[in-house]
Amino acid sequence: MIVKNIPTPSAAALGKLSRCYTGAMNTRVAKSMLKLDPNGPLMIHVTKLYASSSHPTKGGTAGQSFAAFGRIYSGSVKPGDKVKVLGEAYSPEDDEDMAFATVESVCIPRGRFSTEVNIATAGSWVLLEGVDANILKTATITNVKSSTGDDRDIEIFAPLKFTQAGGESVMKLSVEPLNPSELPKMVEGLRRVSKAYPMVKTRVEESGEHVLFGTGELYLDCVMHDLRHVYSDIEVKVADPVVGFRETVIETSSIKCFAETANKRNKLTMIAEPLDEGLAEQLEAGKIDIQWDNKKTSRYFQTKFDWDLLSARSVWAFGDSPTHGPNILMDDTLPSEVDKKLLSTCKSGIVQGFQWATREGPLCEEPVRSTKLKILDTILADKPIYRGAGQIIPTARRVVHSSILTASPRLMEPVYRLEIQCQGDIVDAINPLIKKRRGHVVQDRPVAGTPFYRVKAFLPVIDSFGFETDLRTFTQGQAMVHSVFDHWAVVPGDPLDKNVILHPLEPSPPHCLARDFLVKTRRRKGLSEDVSLVKFFDEGMFDSI
Repeated sequence: MIVKNIPTPSAAALGKLSRCYTGAMNTRVAKSMLKLDPNGPLMIHVTKLYASSSHPTKGGTAGQSFAAFGRIYSGSVKPGDKVKVLGEAYSPEDDEDMAFATVESVCIPRGRFSTEVNIATAGSWVLLEGVDANILKTATITNVKSSTGDDRDIEIFAPLKFTQAGGESVMKLSVEPLNPSELPKMVEGLRRVSKAYPMVKTRVEESGEHVLFGTGELYLDCVMHDLRHVYSDIEVKVADPVVGFRETVIETSSIKCFAETANKRNKLTMIAEPLDEGLAEQLEAGKIDIQWDNKKTSRYFQTKFDWDLLSARSVWAFGDSPTHGPNILMDDTLPSEVDKKLLSTCKSGIVQGFQWATREGPLCEEPVRSTKLKILDTILADKPIYRGAGQIIPTARRVVHSSILTASPRLMEPVYRLEIQCQGDIVDAINPLIKKRRGHVVQDRPVAGTPFYRVKAFLPVIDSFGFETDLRTFTQGQAMVHSVFDHWAVVPGDPLDKNVILHPLEPSPPHCLARDFLVKTRRRKGLSEDVSLVKFFDEGMFDSI
């Protein structure tokens, strides 16, 4: 079956490289990979890290080290080779995410077991030991020094995306050790868990809280089991699971927002407005590359989203991620009013401030989504010393936040897509169970050739905790549910409405949900309950509103 249906490494090389490799296909390195040249420059795409207990080649304590599993596209590797490990953030211009390592052993994986070999050549799947220290999720492994001098041609393989699993980890869990003195052990355990699970993300909040992000309850249950028994061997306390939110705007800023630098010599003016429907998803999927030339970028926005030529050519950056951020920064200034050459010297600082601001929004320090920021006017000092990054970056962040706060900010929550398989006579009985949790059914139809029905529904993730247990109890085990993250939806209500009265231990009505989520999220992060406008607005602007 495998021989008949799976192409050989040489036949599949072109398709794999076009999907995974980020570099040009006309370089010597790419040509060597297309030919699977065993004598070419070493190129290995590491896609997974396996804990030591999964491959007992050299023994050792379970979960303390990892073997890197990857495919050799070019060159050969053997024990004792010194290699470069290129991380997911590496680029030829910025080699900060690069480390050197020595290959301790090379194994060929064979199901539950693995066979140690003296050398592995292009086309092989291999397990490499000794190179995992600097690998977070995926990596590219290459020679320490190329004999042909084509180091600058080497790019990385793109990080893996899991679109079938929703592509995002939206459920989060706060963890802390039962014994506070074991905090370093737990932190090391979290680092190992992040390596072992491709979709797990870890984060430390400003309050010192350690947070795990996963795709669902079962996923996080498996993660917590491994954290307790495999990777740290300590008792860990967990808080009630919650979800990650996003911040967005639904209108254009009511006023032009401005902020001055600390030295009062520079001034930035911006407004915020919502992005076109569907554009945020296109940005996240990587359909648009910020490195495109102006003609290609403008053509894309003009044809797909009906932008005018001037707007389409004024895109500066995406945020919070430089490549896949769902927000856009635009230069909407006029050459007759602003010195464009002077503005270009401050571009990197403004972009950094914009990306910082969209990484931690003004409402509850959650990422901003589906928002367009326009620079309308700038006043910049003539001398470079007065408009350095230290002055521009925090000012850009402050004006982005003030623009968002004046554009009817809203919270967004993640929504699961449910697929429920059940008997036809209980389909109507499932509807109330879903509606009680703010969900809704979009389709139910019979499965051909069986007595079953397949029900498709949407359910907010924050209301999904315990849903599977409730469903099985309610239907006496006759229904099976599969849930996956589908999209972000605006939470009903105004999060800044101080007239909303929240009653403890009582569910909030729909129009109060946004305020409820905002207050509880800010409390959990150790922030004040209300958003302080003084923090984001300059004195002159605060007085004007």
